[in-house]
Amino acid sequence: MVGVEDLIASMDESGIDQSVICGFPWSKPDLCSFHNQYLMASASQYPNRLIPFVSLLFSNPNWSLEELDRTLKGGAKGVGEIAFYRDELTAHYIDSMKPALSQMEKQGIPLLLHTNETIGHSYPGKGGTPLERFYQLILSFPNFPVILAHWGGGLPFYELMPEVAKGMAHVYYDTAASPFLYSKKIYAVVREIVGAEKILFGTDFPLIPPRRYFIELEASSLSKQDREKILGLNFLRLIEKRGAR
Repeated sequence: MVGVEDLIASMDESGIDQSVICGFPWSKPDLCSFHNQYLMASASQYPNRLIPFVSLLFSNPNWSLEELDRTLKGGAKGVGEIAFYRDELTAHYIDSMKPALSQMEKQGIPLLLHTNETIGHSYPGKGGTPLERFYQLILSFPNFPVILAHWGGGLPFYELMPEVAKGMAHVYYDTAASPFLYSKKIYAVVREIVGAEKILFGTDFPLIPPRRYFIELEASSLSKQDREKILGLNFLRLIEKRGAR
């Protein structure tokens, strides 16, 4: 779709200092590993601008544990975006991935998960995993920094329930694909429920250019301070926490 040069050009045009780069949820280990190598090589080429997250295979826990160790030594800062398009995230997957996920939890390595609303219009990449399955994963690793893409598929609204908010204390929500899914009211609504500190800027580039999000953020009722948190400060604090462990 795009290469690292296209991304850097877009960042320069949009005034973006740093980007998290992710791969695709390949089903084969060799493709997954090849993509991970490209991400880390790109980050090495632009060390001050790119932050690599790598892909693992929940269907292959032994390989994932080895790939996690290899990529962390190679400079990976997180894992994701892990997506379940054709298959669902199952309790079996969660249990079989316990060695890798426990290691990530212990080291404070963020996990970015693809989530989506299960109602509304259909579109490519809309998975069928029920939201409670992601909640089950989160409760299984209570100190795990988890980022739920695409506003968590609506999960932040459940944080109005005190027990859910307590269980999701280390969960963050990104804004990727927001213009295709929600009105710009979503920023103020989620800020009111979970706090601006738990919202991370995501674009799904090259699907949507960053400036489209900037326009929505400017039109929202969020303060400049809250917008600055969302546009980078929150994620930097998350990464700093990992480095302190």
